[in-house]
Formats: sequence, C-alpha cells, structure tokens
Amino acid sequence: MSLPPAALPLTGNTVGTFVPAVRHRLKQMCTELRTYFGTSFCLREGSTGELMLAAESGILGDDSVLASICPGILRENTPAIVAEETGCAVLAFPLRDGVNTYIATAPFRLSISGGASPEFGKLSQVLGCSPKESKRWYQSETEWTVPALERMATMVISKITSDSEIERLTEEIDKVSDSLSSTYEEISLLYGLTQNLRISSSDSQLGDLALNWLLEVIPCRGLSILFQQPGRRSGQNDSAGSQYESHLLSVGECSVDSQMLSHLVKKLNLNEKRSAFVANQRVTERPDWPTPEIRQVIAVPLVEGDNIFGWLFAVNHSEDKGFGTVEASLLSSVGTILGIHSGNIELYRRQSEFVTSVVRALTSAIDAKDPYTCGHSDRVARLAVRLAQEMGLDNETLNLLYMAGLLHDVGKIGIDDSVLRKPGRLTDEEYEHIKLHPELGCNILSGLKQLEAVLPVVLHHHEQWDGNGYPHKLAGETIPKLARITAVADAYDAMSSDRPYRKGMPEDRVNQIFREGSGTQWDPEVIEAFFAAREDIGNIMSEERAELGFDVSNWIKSLQVS
Repeated sequence: MSLPPAALPLTGNTVGTFVPAVRHRLKQMCTELRTYFGTSFCLREGSTGELMLAAESGILGDDSVLASICPGILRENTPAIVAEETGCAVLAFPLRDGVNTYIATAPFRLSISGGASPEFGKLSQVLGCSPKESKRWYQSETEWTVPALERMATMVISKITSDSEIERLTEEIDKVSDSLSSTYEEISLLYGLTQNLRISSSDSQLGDLALNWLLEVIPCRGLSILFQQPGRRSGQNDSAGSQYESHLLSVGECSVDSQMLSHLVKKLNLNEKRSAFVANQRVTERPDWPTPEIRQVIAVPLVEGDNIFGWLFAVNHSEDKGFGTVEASLLSSVGTILGIHSGNIELYRRQSEFVTSVVRALTSAIDAKDPYTCGHSDRVARLAVRLAQEMGLDNETLNLLYMAGLLHDVGKIGIDDSVLRKPGRLTDEEYEHIKLHPELGCNILSGLKQLEAVLPVVLHHHEQWDGNGYPHKLAGETIPKLARITAVADAYDAMSSDRPYRKGMPEDRVNQIFREGSGTQWDPEVIEAFFAAREDIGNIMSEERAELGFDVSNWIKSLQVS
C-alpha cells in the first residue's frame, strides 16, 4: 500500500506520533520479517535513519551507527552486515513499501568455532544494551552464518517488494475496473438515448428517460430539465406580450422549481453564454448567489444550432462534495443529444406547418376551381378513413389516407373551366380531357417529397377492379389498396351530392349501384366495408364541411422525412 512520508522521530523504544495506518503497516512488515528470520527487527526511515518502529525484543543496536549507515544501504539497495563482533552480526537491508523506503535492522547470533563464548562487554556495545542483557540475548537466539543471512535477506527483499507491487497493481486494476464500469454505464446511457431519438418520442419522454438514467450515474440529489421555447431567452415575452411558461421535468430530491431555475438562468446570463456551468460551495456560499437551496450545481444547455431548447441541471452533490469535469462532461453529452432531439422535433413541426399550408392552399384551389363540388375532397377524405377503419387499417395509414383523400382531385386545377363546370353531359372529347386529372395531379404533387406517399391514390383512384378504369387500366390487387378505398368514397360522394344539373341519388339507388358494381368496378372488400359502416357514412354526408383536422405532424413522421 502507498504510505505517507515518514512521521516524527521516535522517542526511546516507542513509535512516534504519525498516521495510525502507517504504524499498522510497519507492524505488519515487522511481523512478516519475524516469520522469515525468527527474530524481531527495527525499522528506520531510509534517507534519515530515524527510528520508525523499535524491535519488540528491546534490542535496538548502536543508534548512532545504524542511523549513519541507512543512507548508504538505501543508495546501494542491497543487504549488508553493518556491524560485527565475535558471536554477533547486525544485518541491514532496504524495504520498499509504495513510495516509502525503510531500512530493516536486527542483530543475529553467529556460530563461533571451537565452542568459545563471546566477550559480552564488547557484544553489548554492538547490541546497544548491558552485558547482562547481551548474554541473555545470545543464549536465546538461533545461530546463523553470514552467507545464510545475506541469502535470506535477498529473498525477503524480493518477496516483500513483489507483494507490494502486486498490491499496487491490484489497486490500479481496481481503479481501472471502476473507471471502465463507470465509462460503460456512461456509454450505455448515451447509446440508450440515441436509440430513442425518434420523432415519435416527445422531448419530455426522452428527457424523463435521460433524467432517470443519469440519477443512477451522477452523484447528485436531484436532476431537472427546464424546457424553454426554442430560440427564446428565459423570461422574454412573446410577440403577444404573454409570458412563456417553462416546462420542468425533475427526478430525485430536487428542491427547486421552474421559477427558481428560470431565475438562476437569467441571473447568471446562461442563455447568452450557451455553455456548461459548474458552481460549488466556493461560489454558492457568496452573498449574491441567487438560489440558497442549491449548494452545488451543473447546468448544461439543450442546444441545437442557434436554438436553446432548455437547460439540464444536476443539483446538490449526494455527498455534499463538489462537482467536477467528469460529471459536467457527461451532462454536456446528454444535453447535446436532447438538444438535437428537440431540434428535430422543431424541424418536423415546421415541416408539418408547411405541408398543412400547402394542403390548405391546394384544397382551396380545388374548391375555387369547381365551386359546384365545394367540400367534395374533404368528404371523400373522411369517408375513405371510415371505410379504412372498418377494414382494420392502422392509425398511420388512416392519416395518410385522409391526406390522399383531400388531394385526390388536385389535378382538376389543370382542367379547363369550361369542361369542369359544364352543367350537362360531357362529350367524348371532353370526357377524355377530364380523365387527364389523375396524371395532372400526380405531376403537381411529385415535386414535394412530403407528399410522395399520396401519389398512388391521386394517380389510381379512377382505376376499376375489372381493369376498365384509367389512366393505366390496372385491375384487382394491382390497384393500390388506398386508391381502391378512395374510389368507393369518391363514387359515393359523387352519386349522393347534388349537382346543378341533377339532384343527388337516393340511398336505395346508390346501394343498388354499389352491389351491382362489387367485383367489377369496385373492390368487393371495400364494398363490404361500405355496407358495414353505412350508418356512419350517412352521418358524414349530413355534417357540415369539417376543417382540415387530421394530425399532419404524425403523418409526416410516418414518412421519415429527413
């Protein structure tokens, strides 16, 4: 383990005042040395020789001598006999523990040839004790040889150094593992958000998802997203003079509301800075800090291009510490994703408004061109949707069919007024001219990518089941299904509506024509749906002309406009 610098020098045989963890580690090292050598060691600070931990035996050696040789042992980095007397040798060797280096010293009994006894007076000088204590020590110790001591010391140095390195590497691996785990969580979070970047997901849906995921990763009490009108500075009035209401999402223990956060954005001028903002106690404890409830905060913009769609906040560190660049970087990434998503939603909203305006203009042009059939396109659209509902088609298809019904006769804009408004029967030549309107309508709309999906209906709504229709004489299943549905709705409105030259047909006659034409002029499945929904269809015909009421935005989303 890594240890702090050496502590205060020792007094006598006791450890001085220093970090308890250091003392514990030193004792562990001495215990390990005793296991190998069978005797207790002193530990000294490597560069100064100051005693860090005394031997349990109380035998310290000559302190002045041992302190003076420590720098040399440290420099040579090898075991050495630093004092020797008949029957005794003092072994010293370096031990590294993290960033710290210690010198371990201990006296050892050496064998004396011939069985002679040492001079305990001289021996006491080496041991740093009285002659009586030196004799007692000599009689209790095991005999060693100098070569054996040196070999054992070399082995122990290698073992303890290896253990220390293994411990260091294990800590590094744990740190890397924690970092990888955190990184994986962050990548998973960002990937999950990008997988939900669908136009069908509102900014609130994606924002709520992001907040709940972030709460598991960011060490904060709470998280909030303050949505604001795109491109609008928080607190700025709109053109009508009314205040724009900010929309707030929050998770966790968030002690602030939208008014507080809006005030914070305004006070710190964040909309002008348009960048991540981090404030910890050094800032939030100032007298001019606007929101005392917030002790630590990260604020990142939801920005896309020139538009700011809101701000993402992490509020109050869960351990009351300071937020740093790691948390700010992750929130910035999430803020960018949310900003892009909001930007896409805004883009589609504008496209929806554009398409709606185009459709309104075209339907108005059709009505102006043929005032006798005013409202025909809207009724056909609503009738076609009711037929499709009866046939079990999904909502996305219903939206598309409504649009197609509104535009199915747009080609009549290119038909001569004299033919289109003729009150009586058309000549063969006039009929051939009016039969051009499906292809004219297809040509008119073909330049608008948003309207590509309605082209098959516009082009083929006058095809017949038996192949005798126009313009391409398609038959049966080769006719697009929505065109077959629109054909029945178109025929029903034409037969049932009044014209300047005739009254609308009675219901019995219309029903008879449909039954006779099922399987020849019209798709039998659509005719079956017509009779199943007959009552609702009659109600549609009796209603006032409805406004353009289907969900254009949903229809555009279904087209995946880029």
